[in-house]
Amino acid sequence: MNTDHSPNAHLDKWENAKNPVVSMSKEYPAGHHIPPHQHQRGQLIYASAGTMRLKTCDEYWLLPPFRGVWMPPDVEHEMSASTSVSLRTLYVNVESFILNLPNYPVGIGVTPLLRELLIRASYFPINYQPDSFEERLLRLTLEEMRHAFEAGLKLPMGRDKRLKKICDTLLENPGDVRSLADWANEVGATTRTLTRLFRSETGVSFSQWREQVRIISAISGLSTGERVSQVAENLGYASQGAFTVMFKRVTGKSPREYLNDLSRSQIKLSCTEE
Repeated sequence: MNTDHSPNAHLDKWENAKNPVVSMSKEYPAGHHIPPHQHQRGQLIYASAGTMRLKTCDEYWLLPPFRGVWMPPDVEHEMSASTSVSLRTLYVNVESFILNLPNYPVGIGVTPLLRELLIRASYFPINYQPDSFEERLLRLTLEEMRHAFEAGLKLPMGRDKRLKKICDTLLENPGDVRSLADWANEVGATTRTLTRLFRSETGVSFSQWREQVRIISAISGLSTGERVSQVAENLGYASQGAFTVMFKRVTGKSPREYLNDLSRSQIKLSCTEE
């Protein structure tokens, strides 16, 4: 895995830019990892191509090309590229705007307009002139972003060290089939304690949380070209049919239907970008 050991070292000119909102584009290979870091500015994080994973101390996000995240200032987060990624991001000095931007991470459903605005903005210089075309377009981009906030593909994380060990392990290996009783022995807690912690810290039960991990992992695998049977096996399902039943119950679509919709979206987006 490629890792950026000093994620903020190359960002000084964006963080310290005179303009209140500036754009940056980067290309990352599959497997690239940006370790935990934070910014003085708010950040709109979006990959116009590829799939990213983003993690804060409270939440875990999957970011395919139709999802983004608003990350407010000073919130620690880390990112990794599941595939090759074309990052298109904005750095926003929130104190310079009357816009009421959230002070917590929020998912963004990237509309066709927002996507085009972000791609266009990626060609702008940092030191554009006040009241210029660049400034007006970037302000429009933030307005469009505010109208596109949604929950997104996110997963609540546990803070208790015992819960965190379970969550981190399942994120690394969603196919782990150990029961909550097995985990209780592993982390030195009772099943009753872990049941209570999952409810109080994530808002869902252990089985629901693990199911959500598997859905996120499945979508990531399907979007990178893995076969449905391969995804089902990786996630610990005894059969493709059992996996398909779970996937359709949660998403409302079969894996193939979801994959077809994703492919159509990506073809549409690629044609638009060209």
